[in-house]
Amino acid sequence: MKKIAFCGASGNGISPLEQIMIKKGCEVYGSDLSFDEGRDQDRKEALQKVGLHIIPQNGSGITPDMEALYVSSIINEENPDVKAARKYGIPIKKRSDLLCELFSQYDKGIAVGGTAGKTTTTAMIGYILDTLGHRPCMINGGMLCNYQNNPGMPNYLYYDDSRYCVIEADESDGSIQKYRPYIGIINNISHDHTSMEKLIEYFTNFAAHVQHALIINKDCPVGSKITAPAAQTLSFSMKDPAADFYASNIRAVKDGVEYELDGRTFRLGIIGTFNVANALSAIAACTAAGVDKFEAAKALEGFTGVKVRLEKIGTSAKDITVYNDFAHNPGKLAASISALKEHPGRVIAMYQPHTPFSVINTRAEMAPALVSVLGQDDILVMQEIYELTPKDTISSNDVVEDVKKLGHEKAVFFKTRVPLKEFILQNARPGDRIVIMGAHDNSLADFSRELLSLL
Repeated sequence: MKKIAFCGASGNGISPLEQIMIKKGCEVYGSDLSFDEGRDQDRKEALQKVGLHIIPQNGSGITPDMEALYVSSIINEENPDVKAARKYGIPIKKRSDLLCELFSQYDKGIAVGGTAGKTTTTAMIGYILDTLGHRPCMINGGMLCNYQNNPGMPNYLYYDDSRYCVIEADESDGSIQKYRPYIGIINNISHDHTSMEKLIEYFTNFAAHVQHALIINKDCPVGSKITAPAAQTLSFSMKDPAADFYASNIRAVKDGVEYELDGRTFRLGIIGTFNVANALSAIAACTAAGVDKFEAAKALEGFTGVKVRLEKIGTSAKDITVYNDFAHNPGKLAASISALKEHPGRVIAMYQPHTPFSVINTRAEMAPALVSVLGQDDILVMQEIYELTPKDTISSNDVVEDVKKLGHEKAVFFKTRVPLKEFILQNARPGDRIVIMGAHDNSLADFSRELLSLL
C-alpha cells in the first residue's frame, strides 16, 4: 500500500486530494497547523472519518517509508514536515503536481479556469454529469451543498470507473499551465492575484494545451481573444445572441434566477444573475463532452450551490437574511453585492481582506468597485486585514477612507470582530441582507452563523 503525506490537510485544495487518494487505497497522513491549535475541528473529524491519519505539524509524523509529501503553495522550506521529508530523502511535491497526475489518467478531463466563478462552475459540471449518470471524478476548491451529507468533506466526487474528471485549474500560482485538458474553460480574466500580463500568458499557455474544445466567455474582453490552436472554440454570453450558448430574459426570482436558452426557460436555485454565466459555461462544457444541452440545463435546476459562494445561512425571525461569501477581490465583491441588490432590502456588506498584499494590489480598483454597487442606505463594514503584521503600513481603514472620498459615507472600520459584531446587531433592521465576505479564514463562516443566531 502506497504511504503518502499531506501538509495543510484542512485546506480546500489539499483535502479533496487526500480523500481521493484514500479511495484509491493509499495510506494517507495529513498535518495542519489549525488542527494543532484546536481550530477547524469539524474538518479534522470529517477527514478522520474517511480514513485520514492526522499527524502533528512538527515533523514527527513524517517517516522514512513515505513515498511523497504533498504541500500547498503557501508551505515553505522552514515547515517542520518539509524539513523532516528532506532529512529522509522523501520527494516533496506541490499539490498541483498530484492534481495534474490524477487529471491525466482520464479520457475526458475538463479543466475550469478563470479569475472568478471557477469553483461554482466546476461544481455545476460535476453535479450535471453525476445527476445524468456519467459518474465523474470531481476535484473542487469548495464544498458542494448537494453533497453535504456525504462522508468526509463534500468537495470531491470519485468513481473508480469514470472517464470524466472535472477540476478547478488555479491561475494564481501559474499551475493552470500544467494541465492538458480534453475540454478547457476560461470563464473570465481580470486583475486578481497577479498582473494582467502574467494572467494572459498563463491562460494562453493553458489554451494551447486544450485537445477538444475551449469554452470562452464572449462577454469578457480579454478572455474572449484567447484561442486554442488544436481545438474548437465554443462561446457563451449573456449579451451577444451570436454566441454558441446565449442566455436571454435573465431575471432574478425568489432565491434564484430564471433565464432562457434557445427558447426554453430554466431556473437556477442560487441567487445572482452572474451565476447564469457560470451555468452557461457548465452547460457548454457538458455539451462538448457529449451531453444534450437541454438535459444539462434541466439537471442544473437541482444544483443548490457551493458553501461560502453567496451561501444563504438563513433568515431570522426579524426577517434579516445572512449570507457567507468567499469574495476577496473588487470584481467578486461587486458581483456579490450586486446579486443581493437584485432583491428587496438594504445590504450590510462586511469584508475582511486576507493579506496586506491583496489590499495593496487591488486598492486602486477596490473603492470604485464597491461604490458602484452600494446603494445610498447600504452599509460597508470592514475588519482589519486578517494576516496584518506590525511591520505592514496598509490597513482596511485605508479602503474605508477611499470609499468615503468617493461619496459613500456609510462605511466603517473595526480592528477586531467583537465591536464589529455589536455594530451590525445594533444597525440591522427587518428586510436587511447581511453578507460576510472574505477568503481563507474559516472563522468567517462561524461568525455568519453566530450573527444569524443573535438577530
